[in-house]
Amino acid sequence: MTPKIRILIADDHGIVRAGLKTFFMSSPDIEIAGEAGNGLEAVEKALALRPDVVLMDLVMPGIDGIEATRRICQEDSKIGILIITSFAEDERIVSALQAGAMGYLLKDTSPQELEQAIATIYNGEAYLPPNIARKLAHQVNKPPAGGPRASKLTPREMDILKLIAEGYSNEEIARQLYLSVQTVSSHLWRMMKKLKVENRTQLALYAVRQGITRRSS
Repeated sequence: MTPKIRILIADDHGIVRAGLKTFFMSSPDIEIAGEAGNGLEAVEKALALRPDVVLMDLVMPGIDGIEATRRICQEDSKIGILIITSFAEDERIVSALQAGAMGYLLKDTSPQELEQAIATIYNGEAYLPPNIARKLAHQVNKPPAGGPRASKLTPREMDILKLIAEGYSNEEIARQLYLSVQTVSSHLWRMMKKLKVENRTQLALYAVRQGITRRSS
């Protein structure tokens, strides 16, 4: 049997945690490892239970979801963090991704998209839905002085980077560029090495901060 994806629900509203637990109890693919009602508890539970994915609220007592995400990722980078929040401000999205979150969803998302996001993060990929990717596209900042440059990338890698910035999955990129998923994954690995980033989410953030999208071509 395929192992279930173990999740930790971190939200300071009991009714939200109860609703999510009720929904996931009927899921054949997801198992609830635990829950937390504030940021510090989220860190403690995540490091004690080692779930596959943490569903992280942003605004919680003690420390917020961004700081909790940062602490968890510093201790165990294998734990995937999916932000689920009511806040869609560009600054919060960027801060969450910089802290190590691999996905960002709003609380009005559909149950189907939530399950898809959890599965995507479990498989080691970032999940940025188009509405979040579009908001990130407004965060076009200059790269740090002396930092790695996109000029190191090949034309094919640039094509892939632009699609990553717009929230496309590896499978969708493969279809658009007529490549195999394995080839796309190989390109991603080389791009991360060249740009000195650790994961797919940071690649997306790098692209957006430099204004690298198909619309900028």
